[in-house]
Amino acid sequence: MGLNVKIIVHLMGLLLLCNGFFMLLATLVSRIYNDGATLSILTAALSTLFLGILAMYYTKDHRKVVKKKEGYIIVTFGWLVMTISGITPYLFSEAIPDITDAFFETMSGYTTTGASILNDIEALPEGILFWRSLTHWIGGMGIIVLAIAILPLLGIGGMQLFAAEAPGPSGDKLHPRITDTAKRLWLIYVGYTLAETLLLKLAGMNFFDAINHSLATLSTGGFSTKNASVAYWNDQPIIQYIIIIFMFLAGSNFVLSYFAFKGKIQRVLKDEEFRYYGGFVLAFTIIAALVIYFKANLSIDTPGYEMVWGKAESSFRHALFQIIAVVTTTGFVTADFTSWSPFLTVFFFGLMFAGGSAGSTAGGIKVIRHLLIIKNGVLEFKRTLHTNAIIPVRYNNKSVGQDIIYNIIAFFVLYMLLFIIGAMVLGMMGVDFVTAIGGAATSLGNVGPAFGDLNPVSNFSGLPAPAKWWCGFLMLLGRLELFTVLILLTPYFWKKT
Repeated sequence: MGLNVKIIVHLMGLLLLCNGFFMLLATLVSRIYNDGATLSILTAALSTLFLGILAMYYTKDHRKVVKKKEGYIIVTFGWLVMTISGITPYLFSEAIPDITDAFFETMSGYTTTGASILNDIEALPEGILFWRSLTHWIGGMGIIVLAIAILPLLGIGGMQLFAAEAPGPSGDKLHPRITDTAKRLWLIYVGYTLAETLLLKLAGMNFFDAINHSLATLSTGGFSTKNASVAYWNDQPIIQYIIIIFMFLAGSNFVLSYFAFKGKIQRVLKDEEFRYYGGFVLAFTIIAALVIYFKANLSIDTPGYEMVWGKAESSFRHALFQIIAVVTTTGFVTADFTSWSPFLTVFFFGLMFAGGSAGSTAGGIKVIRHLLIIKNGVLEFKRTLHTNAIIPVRYNNKSVGQDIIYNIIAFFVLYMLLFIIGAMVLGMMGVDFVTAIGGAATSLGNVGPAFGDLNPVSNFSGLPAPAKWWCGFLMLLGRLELFTVLILLTPYFWKKT
């Protein structure tokens, strides 16, 4: 039996309907603020809805069967369809009139990368800013459902740990049915977003900034409504601490949040990945805070900085904020961390390859993969001494199958290879060395800010047009766990079986 094209087109139509609905929300915001972009966003919404209805109508007699091959196509093409339709509000309103820039901004949104080509964000209409934040939020939730519910069925890179028969968080399935799992995760995601919005509003943000930053935080995206990002509120530490808490939650496994709400706190605390995730953040923060305290000058950021407590608090807060922002690939900034010291510049570059927890909205390699690779590496010494012994890698006191270890090692090797190729291609396009390696690392890891001309106080607008398209492709690769996209580029995938 050949490829079930109708189910693929039908689901693309469903995604277009979802996108169109969210565009209507942006239209409403535009109308409330009377920002002059209402008609443009409404036109984009109606066009998207029309195409979605058309696609679903002509494929209504589809076979309700999705095999692995269709699964790969649906996931990759789904992100592309969302991105292509998502550029229309920018183009129709002329907020971003160039199609290359509009594509880059939209892909950066849906992949929750947070890299931007906009030089004056605050000049954009409120409806467009809200749409920009929504692209993050839609992409972030899509990744959660993908990681927990869909990727295990496809057997993608390390995420089999969520499958029913696999070790690790196998027992952490919220419910046997995928739809019920997705619904519970949606509730947690929406709940966190509303909670952060309320807290930011109470802390002094206006409602519009609060909702936009909540949408960007929970998706680990990083788009801000301010040119200075979260540095705009450097004189209001409470706002930054609230964002820190929710970035940390967004970078942790959402299944653990579910168990925490069910009162199963011990289950959360016993989770090996969560313990290492929290431990890494704490250790990295202490290192960064000490370097900032003794080496960097943050006097312009914090009232009372000249006092010992003020300097210590400011150093700790900036370190904690930027460590979590980079590890969780959120990409918000409170300062230019590339100016703190050469050591911290290299330090943050390394953190771009960390990533948050599996089952979170964070990008990157993920803590669980690093953990299992390190454990397997250490056990290789034992295996060398005891050649006949069977010594399995253990995670959460359960042995991990060798096939999963091979998959994770393959993912890691492929990830690093793609990073090198990504930087080389940017170099071929005329981008300097530091900017090229920073651009490749941040795009593949969905981090946001980078180094060189792409540092935290700059943006991607200066890149050549081909480089923007290439970075967009790297964002998609990183967001969809590499294999999902790359397998579509292999000849044998398209052979009839």
